[in-house]
Amino acid sequence: MNKTAKILIVVALLAAVVLVITLKQGKSGTNAPDAELQPSANLPRLVDVGAGTCIPCKMMAPILEQLRSEYAGRLKVEFFDVREDPNVITEYDVMIIPTQILYDASGTELFRHEGFISKEDILAKFNELGVELTENK
Repeated sequence: MNKTAKILIVVALLAAVVLVITLKQGKSGTNAPDAELQPSANLPRLVDVGAGTCIPCKMMAPILEQLRSEYAGRLKVEFFDVREDPNVITEYDVMIIPTQILYDASGTELFRHEGFISKEDILAKFNELGVELTENK
């Protein structure tokens, strides 16, 4: 087994442990995403649920920021940290972090991905699902 596979297994196990501990503690978060589940300004949404300390989540951070700036006014990009608000785990039905959820402009979930995903793959998936995003120039 190569080093990358071992790291991914360890990250997945750590994420599962965090999830179990969080669910057992039944903590109440302060940033409940209920209001966030509603579409904002009728824009498609990309929701990323993760943690600031998970390696694949850290890899997603610059991609989310690029999408946030390059598609401002065309795509709403959100990140929820399970450590800061454990309620997002149940609100978004997350099993593994990071999880990315793609919504259309009406708030309908179109696609869900677990783990790292590239910017190009996110954009291609939106396009494949019929959500056309045009980059701000």
